[in-house]
Amino acid sequence: MSDVQKHEFQAEVRQLLDIVIHSLYTDREIFVRELISNASDALEKMRLQQLKGDAIFDADKPLEISITTDEEAKTLTIADYGIGMTREELVANIGTIASSGTKKFLEALKENGGGADVIGQFGVGFYSAFMVADKVEVYTHSWQEDGGHLRWESDGATGYTIEESSDLSRGAKVVVHLKEEFEEFAKPETIKAIIERYSNFVGFPVKLNDEVVNTVDAIWLKPKNEVSEEDYKEFYKFVGKDYQDPRYTFHFSADAPLMINSILFVPDDTMERMGMGQTPPGVGLYCKKVLIDAAPENLLPEWLRFLKGVIDSEDLPLNISRESMQDSALVKKLGDVMTKRFIKFLEKEAKSDPAKYTEFYQRFGRFLKEGVVQSYEHQESLAGLLRFESSMTEAGTTTSLQEYVDRMKDGQTEIYYLVAPNREAIETGPYLEAFKKRGLEVAFFNDGVDDYVLETLGTWKEKKIVSADRADIELEDVADEEGEALDEAATTGLVDWMTKAVGERFEKVEAGKRLVSHAVVALTPKDAPNAQMRAMMKAMGSDAPETKARLEVNPRHSLVKKLAAFHESKPELAEKIAKQLGDNALLAAGLVENPGQVVSSMGEVLEELMD
Repeated sequence: MSDVQKHEFQAEVRQLLDIVIHSLYTDREIFVRELISNASDALEKMRLQQLKGDAIFDADKPLEISITTDEEAKTLTIADYGIGMTREELVANIGTIASSGTKKFLEALKENGGGADVIGQFGVGFYSAFMVADKVEVYTHSWQEDGGHLRWESDGATGYTIEESSDLSRGAKVVVHLKEEFEEFAKPETIKAIIERYSNFVGFPVKLNDEVVNTVDAIWLKPKNEVSEEDYKEFYKFVGKDYQDPRYTFHFSADAPLMINSILFVPDDTMERMGMGQTPPGVGLYCKKVLIDAAPENLLPEWLRFLKGVIDSEDLPLNISRESMQDSALVKKLGDVMTKRFIKFLEKEAKSDPAKYTEFYQRFGRFLKEGVVQSYEHQESLAGLLRFESSMTEAGTTTSLQEYVDRMKDGQTEIYYLVAPNREAIETGPYLEAFKKRGLEVAFFNDGVDDYVLETLGTWKEKKIVSADRADIELEDVADEEGEALDEAATTGLVDWMTKAVGERFEKVEAGKRLVSHAVVALTPKDAPNAQMRAMMKAMGSDAPETKARLEVNPRHSLVKKLAAFHESKPELAEKIAKQLGDNALLAAGLVENPGQVVSSMGEVLEELMD
């Protein structure tokens, strides 16, 4: 060996290396991913060079990555038969930090956008090896016949040397001499686990001690017509760590506005729905088949956390900021594109196979509702994916907001809904009959969060969404067919008397035309929280403001007509009955804090009537 060239690092560069080695990466195992990524890039460049037909040194060498562990020597060796480097390229590429200028590099660090051009060329990613090494050697020979056999060595602190070597193959071999406290990286089981986590989909064989480790194919890069249903299922079970088949598979590729290759899976079910705690993000972020983050929190919105799969974009910079890339504007744009595309996918599935979508919605509808509340930019399209029964569907048959709007009467400007534990509670309650009487459809919701979701949504396609228990709803008059009503004088007298009897419990008492089979109903004032909203507020630890409902009486109901006559002959008993009717109305509205008290007072009234 001869012609040893010594290169001293400047003080500023040593400071820079200190940042890379001690501060840039929080997870030291990342250096393995970086070196494999560099090797993969070198092999890709070699593959392109082969297509040109030029003379190539060691032309018969396979395009593969070879990794060797040596526990006794405490070394890890990563070699490739890639494009290799000449002496000039060693100085230019491995010395990138020194030659790029301290100020420029620090600016790149600050902006999270620099350094992309040096990864794969032994730039910053290469220097991550010094997190665990006290010395690193690089043996290399260029693809060019006259490239020379070269050895590079550095301790990452004082500088580096380049000298001639002998009998080298084409490509590069990086020998990492591990510090004593990082001997674990010389163990084959440690390296195998790292490869399987970060580099399982590298497009070239990765051999660990002569055994191929990356046996799973990156099928997201293939055209859809080259991937079988069985391929999708097996890939899902690998990335989703699940034994069941996926419910939906969304294979999406695009070259604008970003280069994207992805496969997203909807699992059969989620443990979160079974009360097992919040599901962590399950979509890995890749660049050119190299894992950037196995579970990036800011790639997709939180309400899509049930998804499993892979998103790969060549537009992402493989640079020093890999660990914080999920905070970048580029990743946000990537997430927005994928979110919109997945929503369109669900819209298509809902139309093509409604029964299958209904099964999906039963398990994952809560996540979509969460999206309505959290993602304003996707709110309307997500609301279109909601499913519910209504007064115009058979029990068990669901409909959508679009179908509701399509059925609306001429001139109708509001979408009406009711929330209750089940359909029977709505149909036997006092709020529905006024709308059915007028041929107005009412949507039925039965989830505790539905009222909050619909209140947040507010409108859909310029139609206001209104709870049917609201007092300010104006309904048109209809022909009365339910019998004689109290005359105007008797009605006024009854309302005035009931106002005195129960007025402290209600905002107002009035006669109305909503009711058919019920005597009274409690209506929630405009902008006041109804029962479901009050329950939601309490569940979130907030104090629900006091709500005074409006009591509407039905002057056609036989009980009301009897009460009108009864209050003059037996005023004390009539007052108890009036209060009981008011309590019953509040109980039906969910506005009674202590239902047991209503039952108790009912017993007292019945006892007095029997006496």
